[in-house]
Amino acid sequence: MSASSHDSSHEWYAIRVKSRCEKMVSDQLVQKGYEQFLPMYLSRRLWTDRVKILQLPLFSGYTFCRFDIEKRLAILRTPGVVGIVGKGRVPVPVDPRQVEAVRLAVASGQQVKPWTGLHEGQKVRVELGPLRGVVGTLLRYKNESQLILQVDLMQRAMSVEVDETWVVPCEQSMPVVQAAPAVPVVPATHLIDDAQCELAEV
Repeated sequence: MSASSHDSSHEWYAIRVKSRCEKMVSDQLVQKGYEQFLPMYLSRRLWTDRVKILQLPLFSGYTFCRFDIEKRLAILRTPGVVGIVGKGRVPVPVDPRQVEAVRLAVASGQQVKPWTGLHEGQKVRVELGPLRGVVGTLLRYKNESQLILQVDLMQRAMSVEVDETWVVPCEQSMPVVQAAPAVPVVPATHLIDDAQCELAEV
């Protein structure tokens, strides 16, 4: 298969896979040379004699892959693949901003997990920390602040734990305080005039 088939300029698509086949499909797509993204999270499971931490797909039954939609047969022939998510029988690319938001959340080091609850809350933008630039819905759940990220095409969502001081409502920006200008050094025999300091908010 030509390298152009795996050009990073191609759009992201959500691949529907058989239950518990997400990792297998993901590995096969990598072996074929495709750029794929399988977001994972850590889940604590209580066994009879111990607690086990498992790494599980964030969106059960799905993985993401970037490819030329006109050459999708190689994707559909991959064992474990059910189909490409779309409208009816027409494949539809995933919003790249939503894929990037999920990427940043998974790589942030913050706790992430699937989210199946209601998404009603305040729309916010992260201005500080590892998730800077990500837009989502802020909810408070069990005394923790959760940023809910939605992948509309898949009708799936995830949550990532955030510090509320990192976010601002989408209609406003985080205030920025400029450093005061340096006060000129004068001989001790002279009186220092009042320093002029400016405080600007953007």
